[in-house]
Amino acid sequence: MTEKATAERAALQGPLSTGSRATRVLGLASIASLALLVFYTFKATKPDVELGETVRILYIHVPTISTAYLLLLTNAVASVVFLVKKNRFADHLAGASAEVGLLLLGLTLVTGMLWGRPTWGTYWVWDPRLTTTLIMFLMYLGYVTLRGLPGEFVTRGTRAAIVGIVSVFMLYPVRQSVNWWSSLHQGSTALGRPLKAEISGNQELALYIGFLAFLILAVWLVVHRFRLAWLEESARETSLTAEIAERRAAEAPGSTTVRADVSAAARVSQGAGSPQEDTQ
Repeated sequence: MTEKATAERAALQGPLSTGSRATRVLGLASIASLALLVFYTFKATKPDVELGETVRILYIHVPTISTAYLLLLTNAVASVVFLVKKNRFADHLAGASAEVGLLLLGLTLVTGMLWGRPTWGTYWVWDPRLTTTLIMFLMYLGYVTLRGLPGEFVTRGTRAAIVGIVSVFMLYPVRQSVNWWSSLHQGSTALGRPLKAEISGNQELALYIGFLAFLILAVWLVVHRFRLAWLEESARETSLTAEIAERRAAEAPGSTTVRADVSAAARVSQGAGSPQEDTQ
């Protein structure tokens, strides 16, 4: 095998599938926990004394925003690691965490609007909590868009990492908005003492099932998105490496033999299993 073919083989090292035993277990656990959440949301809990049937929306709304916070913090940490080490693993983890976090932020806004319609009489008000959450959603939408722009790996990753680190500071204003300004939004969450004292039994259990369900779902989605990003980058690098090798082989003496070696090596590389998958 030529040195060029060896380089092509190295470019393919990494996960060659988004699925594995671990992700299948995560997927099944996610389905089971979400099914349990649906049962507790609509069957095992009763309407709230004050909120009535709308309390059921909170069993989804509160866990989604909490999980989104965790993912956006993960994005910020991975972004810092990338800026220091220019590590591809950190870059892909940052991107995957932000994309899934953005999805959960969107779900948070939707469930908040559904809760607001019967509670406030309208789907949307320019309440401090809603407005700051929308701003944060748009900031991470910009982050994801920036990552999708073409460019050299380090340059693109550095730009995105800076935006990710800056955006994470929006978490604090969102969290404190109900304390800083006059707000229609309730001041407590399931993790705060005031609300915790008001819920008990199946209502409290439903919230914690929601936290667990969306955390498992988030991890499952992040793993798949991470591996997909790795595969996409490996495919780009492999294509570029093969093109360079073929051009050099065409210009070298005995080009027919070398070109055949490169083509054979590429076929072997693409059919090889992932070291990570073999160990799982």
